[in-house]
Amino acid sequence: MSTFRNLIIWQKSMELVTRIYIETKTFPKEELYGLTSQIRRASVSIPSNIAEGYGRMGKNDYLRFLNIAISSLFELQTQLEIGKNLSFLQENNFNILFEDTREIERMLVSYIKKIKDS
Repeated sequence: MSTFRNLIIWQKSMELVTRIYIETKTFPKEELYGLTSQIRRASVSIPSNIAEGYGRMGKNDYLRFLNIAISSLFELQTQLEIGKNLSFLQENNFNILFEDTREIERMLVSYIKKIKDS
């Protein structure tokens, strides 16, 4: 039986969340309730909305949750850039995380198009 867990996009999003949590452990303690929290919440929102939308009845509802996921992804990309600009993220780590988000972005855009066209 197929579930959201079988979606590569959900699996990659879950891997990203894990890496985000590991990377943000090095952020300054005074950012725990600021940028650290924002980054973590945005990253968690991506696979969560993919999963929640999968469980909804109807294409329009599913698309709404996929669009929330991509919005959270764009939010995360912005926050990672802020973390890099403030030197909370090393350039190399930023580049890896950002490329991971770009891959998920391409997959989400393609998946949304596929759902719309079905």
